[in-house]
Amino acid sequence: MNLLVLSDIHGNQEALRAVLTYMGRAYQIDGCVLLGDLIDYGMHSNEVVQLLRNVQYPILCNILGNHEQAILTQDYDRFSSERGRQCARYTRSILNDQTWEYIRDEMTGSGQTELMLGEKKCLAVHGSLADVYWKSIAPGQDLADYGMYDYVFSGHSHMPHFIEIFYEADAPHRRNRKKTIFINPGSVGQPRNLNPMAQCVVLDTETEKVVYEKIPYDIEKEQASYHGQVDDFYKGRLEVGV
Repeated sequence: MNLLVLSDIHGNQEALRAVLTYMGRAYQIDGCVLLGDLIDYGMHSNEVVQLLRNVQYPILCNILGNHEQAILTQDYDRFSSERGRQCARYTRSILNDQTWEYIRDEMTGSGQTELMLGEKKCLAVHGSLADVYWKSIAPGQDLADYGMYDYVFSGHSHMPHFIEIFYEADAPHRRNRKKTIFINPGSVGQPRNLNPMAQCVVLDTETEKVVYEKIPYDIEKEQASYHGQVDDFYKGRLEVGV
């Protein structure tokens, strides 16, 4: 199957629309993994949720990110800046009933979930097992705790990565090795890898082919929705990918 992996859309309607349009033309998508932070920072949190409601392929998992969790609980203490706290409060104030229903009923409240893709055991986590909401998986970390999984999908950092780790296993026919593939698709709506395009991953679960897509979208149109509701930092960063 072709699996679309999306994370950190952050209320960016134009970026998500461009991704969904491109995917419909370029691939036969069979399912989607959503890794959280659908809302906040951007001005179109409600519109993003509506777009996701209307996708034509199954949503195989849909987990809360730290922004949904903070806005649900009104606990903003762990945001790194006052502008972040103010932005989250603004986002909470404009969410409509349909979006609240989606967050509460359609998203997994623990920030992580396990799923099977055929015979492959997978973990989807917004952050990491160290902290499902606020700490990211990154290259170079000790990843010993993930050896039970075949795939680990994570977000939060807004920085795409692909890591293959080979663990020791009692499997002579595989030379006593067991592989885990770590995939972070980057951010659809607030990338931070100095590339402003909407970013996501398509995984072919049969061949293990992983394609990191970077899709142009109308950044100026998205920026035009900012009228002082939140700090201009969130508007300006869209041009640079920071």
